[in-house]
Amino acid sequence: MFVRRANKRSPPRRPAAGWDDLRAHNTALLLGAIWERRGLSRADLARDSGLSRGTVGDIVGGFIEAGLVEETDDARPRAASGGRPPTDLRFVDGCRHILGVELGASHICAVRTDLRGRVLAREAAEVDVSGDPAGTLAALIATARALAAAEESVPLIGLGLALPTPLRIGQGAVLSPHLFPRWEGIDLGLALEEALGLPVEADNDANLGALAEHWWGAGRGVRDFAYIKVATGVGAGILIDGEIYRGAAGIAGEIGHTAIDPQGARCRCGLRGCLEALVGTAYLLERAEAALVAAGSRPAWALPSPTVGSLIDAARSGDPVAAGLIADAGRHLGTAVANLLNLVNPARVILGGRLTDAGAILLPALHAQVMTRALWTSVAGADVTIGQLGDEAVAIGAATAILRQSLREPAALLTPSLSTAHRGAAAATLSP
Repeated sequence: MFVRRANKRSPPRRPAAGWDDLRAHNTALLLGAIWERRGLSRADLARDSGLSRGTVGDIVGGFIEAGLVEETDDARPRAASGGRPPTDLRFVDGCRHILGVELGASHICAVRTDLRGRVLAREAAEVDVSGDPAGTLAALIATARALAAAEESVPLIGLGLALPTPLRIGQGAVLSPHLFPRWEGIDLGLALEEALGLPVEADNDANLGALAEHWWGAGRGVRDFAYIKVATGVGAGILIDGEIYRGAAGIAGEIGHTAIDPQGARCRCGLRGCLEALVGTAYLLERAEAALVAAGSRPAWALPSPTVGSLIDAARSGDPVAAGLIADAGRHLGTAVANLLNLVNPARVILGGRLTDAGAILLPALHAQVMTRALWTSVAGADVTIGQLGDEAVAIGAATAILRQSLREPAALLTPSLSTAHRGAAAATLSP
């Protein structure tokens, strides 16, 4: 008899998949198919999945009982078979809701979505993230509670949280102590779970912006692209073969801290000449103030001091100082995008963040710089465009992360007691 002897090179044996694992796999397979495609019957599911009709019928029955799927009479045209036509199945997009919350450097944007990414309610607040952790956390909880109360009859399955910081794998939802020193040791995910009674999943804001654009926006149908968010900070979410690339420690995509001018101004990260120190909100407004002082005039848009919104409006109106600053930002971004094209070769680069409101001025300068700095093969295979989801992109992406996980592991969707418990806990926290 042949006996396989263990040695140093032999990988450990994986335990055989049990019945529960197989059931979970089949459940996710069928639910994902119904979510993705309209007009499927039980017979279609059995044929396409290779599962028996009995297995399909049993699992689909659970979907219907949980309210995730309904039967519909508006069937697709089918070939006449002489018998009763199969009943089509439809995913019920509004049977569960999700909260998506973006914590920016100075604001909160939160949305409540259905299971198709549609925004049903929105809340926003201005906060001092760097200087006031306690106030910011209170505002996060209050914002989430307001959205939870918006429609209490529909269970919430989770809260996705987007943070303006690199997130290391296995270290929780903790803001970088280098960028946000007052937040050291505070796990936002745990704090929100305790306050709201909802499961929380956190990720970097640019990663979630990329996810949102991939599912619902300018990245649909594109499996290799980069999303660059330009705001107070600058970050990139990079998708390779349809999945977010995270790097060895989970902090890939920090394009804002790549050097554009090695002799340039010092960035808040401690390095010199970072992209963020050239196009980030605070630095851009500092240069606007310096340019106005040098010009010896202060136009109405800069009273009492310039803001990103007033700068963009002035640039659109033809103000030469404002337009010049936006164009400079476009050129610096173009250098970073050219480097990204040469290194990663994405099919598309999608820009998000407030600065993209000046796209008519920003993009020509960016494109011109890309043409002079990127390899022609990289440029030929890629396009640079502005995202389609606007200011809510990152918050929608946070909700989408919960949706994606729920479709892959549908237990929370299927178990009424879990959803009811979460809803009850959230409602309890709403009480004074």
